Amino acid sequence: MSFPFRLIPKNSLGIDIGTSSIKMVELSRWGERRKLENYGELSSQALYEKPFRTFEKSALLLSNQDIARAITAILEEAKIKTREVIFSIPDFSTFFTTFELPPMTEKELPQAVRYEARLHIPLPLSEVTIDWRLIEGRPSQKTPLKILLVSVPNEVINQYQEIARLANLQFQALEAEVFSLIRSLIGEDKRPICLIDIGAQSTTCSIVEKGILKISHSFDFSGNELTSQIAKSLNIDYKKAEEYKKKYGLFPSEQNIREILLPLIDFMLNEIDKISGNFYRTERKGIEKIILAGGTALLPGLKEYFFEKFQKEIEIANPFSNIFYPPILEEILREMGPAYAIAVGTALRGLE
Repeated sequence: MSFPFRLIPKNSLGIDIGTSSIKMVELSRWGERRKLENYGELSSQALYEKPFRTFEKSALLLSNQDIARAITAILEEAKIKTREVIFSIPDFSTFFTTFELPPMTEKELPQAVRYEARLHIPLPLSEVTIDWRLIEGRPSQKTPLKILLVSVPNEVINQYQEIARLANLQFQALEAEVFSLIRSLIGEDKRPICLIDIGAQSTTCSIVEKGILKISHSFDFSGNELTSQIAKSLNIDYKKAEEYKKKYGLFPSEQNIREILLPLIDFMLNEIDKISGNFYRTERKGIEKIILAGGTALLPGLKEYFFEKFQKEIEIANPFSNIFYPPILEEILREMGPAYAIAVGTALRGLE
């Protein structure tokens, strides 16, 4: 006899290693109910005078020992028991693209994808691990097949495996941040949706339709850049500039924070406009909704400014909306939501 629900609860741990902080979320599942068991966060400044990621060889590399110690500290402080872990990896550590293949059978598809991958991936296939999925068309029919190809350098995979080992965790999988965001924020919505993830180091704009990634592009804009610009313009220290940014944002103030930030914000919006324009020219469809993620999504006035520019439905990321948690956490989780969207999505993968 089989049951349509899970009799034994399952737990999952998702970890998001950012440039300036580490976030982790522990979830459990009983049947269709997903519950928040625990969460934790630690900034690099709390332990070290350097970020968790540093620029070396034109790539952001990890400080394995430092990160493992930080993860261990969070696990102990938050009393997280799950030891099987799934890590998210930043989009700049992955390479993904889409391409078309002619009609073929399901048996022929894997070999054709691997052959085509050689033409798209900038590294030898021996140095990367690839994954792919069919996003349009069906095998053995007369229509072309559209493939989404993802590759991760083996060096990156080895680093995360080493971090798990040092932290006494069981490495389960890696997942590109954009797929974690899709899982935690899109749900069953089939419309063309634009996900804007504003990180500490860069911003990624991804367009998703029917739960399928169509376009993803990262560019140089970050919450740290906004803070630095305030500090430079007002000749104040970084900590005070961060306070001003979070307090005033794009609302009028005596300190003229809005005027300082708008040129940078307008640059971001122009980049998003270009990406959505490319989507329209390719798919002949327009964006119907924009979701803002990352800590900077809560910048005062940003949601309103986005609406003024795009005249679309604008939503602040809330990855906890379909997860059970004690009501007392309602306000704090709503504030944490944009910054925790990746960690939540990564943990959700472990419950699938």
